[in-house]
Amino acid sequence: MTVNDDVFTDWKNREEIAESMIPIIGRLHRERDVTVLLYSRSLVNKSVVSILKTHRFARQIAGEELSVTETLPFLQALTTLDLGPSQIDLGMLATTYRADSRGLSVEQFTAEAVAGATGANKFERRESPRDVVLYGFGRIGRLVARLLIEKAGSGNGLRLRAIVVRGGGDQDLVKRASLLRRDSIHGQFQGTITVDEANSTIIANGTAIKVIYANDPSEIDYTVYGIRDAILIDNTGKWRDREGLSNHLRPGIEKVVLTAPGKGDVPNIVHGVNHDTIKPDEQILSCASCTTNAIVPPLKAMDDEYGVLRGHVETVHSFTNDQNLLDNYHKADRRGRSAPLNMVITETGAASAVAKALPDLKAKITGSSIRVPVPDVSIAILNLQLSRETNREEVLEYLRNVSLTSSLKRQIDFTTAPDAVSNDFIGSRHASIVDAGATKVEGDNAILYLWYDNEFGYSCQVIRVVQHVSGVEYPTYPVPAI
Repeated sequence: MTVNDDVFTDWKNREEIAESMIPIIGRLHRERDVTVLLYSRSLVNKSVVSILKTHRFARQIAGEELSVTETLPFLQALTTLDLGPSQIDLGMLATTYRADSRGLSVEQFTAEAVAGATGANKFERRESPRDVVLYGFGRIGRLVARLLIEKAGSGNGLRLRAIVVRGGGDQDLVKRASLLRRDSIHGQFQGTITVDEANSTIIANGTAIKVIYANDPSEIDYTVYGIRDAILIDNTGKWRDREGLSNHLRPGIEKVVLTAPGKGDVPNIVHGVNHDTIKPDEQILSCASCTTNAIVPPLKAMDDEYGVLRGHVETVHSFTNDQNLLDNYHKADRRGRSAPLNMVITETGAASAVAKALPDLKAKITGSSIRVPVPDVSIAILNLQLSRETNREEVLEYLRNVSLTSSLKRQIDFTTAPDAVSNDFIGSRHASIVDAGATKVEGDNAILYLWYDNEFGYSCQVIRVVQHVSGVEYPTYPVPAI
């Protein structure tokens, strides 16, 4: 047998193992509300090839490819346990088991590592999902909708009940459903979508979503539609202060989450950093901006380890709908110029928003932004003066570990790809991705290049905040080391 034959046979064997993992992962998700991860990447509803590719990613921490032959026994061990709602990371299980010297079997080690997820725990299975309403159905609204529909598979957690929009004329419902079904950047919706025009309803993967037409929040009584104690996600950005957002607190709505920076005393939340500061009785909060979500987690990581004395962030940001397709009047300076034809210098509130998310950070952070002619994925260049000297290798090793084993691993990703470009990060579920190749460190100065999908990555952060305030953000096992 030749080397090529050996490689092909090994690939086919791994394909067969990955295929056998799919129904196990599906049953754990549907029947026990357990999401199986591999280094913070969900394996639920993934194809054979996707599962194998996700395993290859694990080489960054294991030093060699983590094979499905190594993770399958841990997955099988999970089926023997009385698991409650949780997220369980096979990658962490496998690599921590490698380092364990006690001679435990896979079954014994798994039971010990996920002990908090077994039996009754504080995240008891809900009798019914938490209702969610989307107010506005633009680019962020549609991506949040996709994520909510995707996460409805377990029958618990969050359920998208309604979308509120202004009437758009003939075929309005059909056109909105079509925009949910097809996206020029993020591709086809993974599933089926049908339209019930008689009942003003979009049915996506079995989820019935009522489309409510209204020009103002005061027009709606959500209880008429059977909606109770719902989380409303405002994607319009029309209201950003407490007074304006309070208009959403109509019958059937318990809390309001804004997908834009909040003003005044509205808490600006970056999941992974300050979500645990949300007061139980807080009814109105903001998920800040996509750029704030991109820079705050790595900024916190760097401050925790090295101390940050001051910093500047320059964002090179993809164009957005608030710019003009062709030159035309705009109330903001420069944004009236054609977005797909120009680089446009503009302001960013991300730097000033850092203080709201990281009040303990004493460093002054300044910022500016340039909009560029790409439709999605941006990059933030974070230039930091540290409180002690270090070197590039140390910083990269630290950030690599943060991205794989820390409590920020869902926010911070890490890439060593030598030819990475913006399109490679479309669909990333992380708040930002550290580009190792571009990182510069000299003495007490560190410059980090942080890619981020300002649409999808941000939408994932929004969903995490909504899960947290809804009481359905399940714990992850094994518990992160740092």
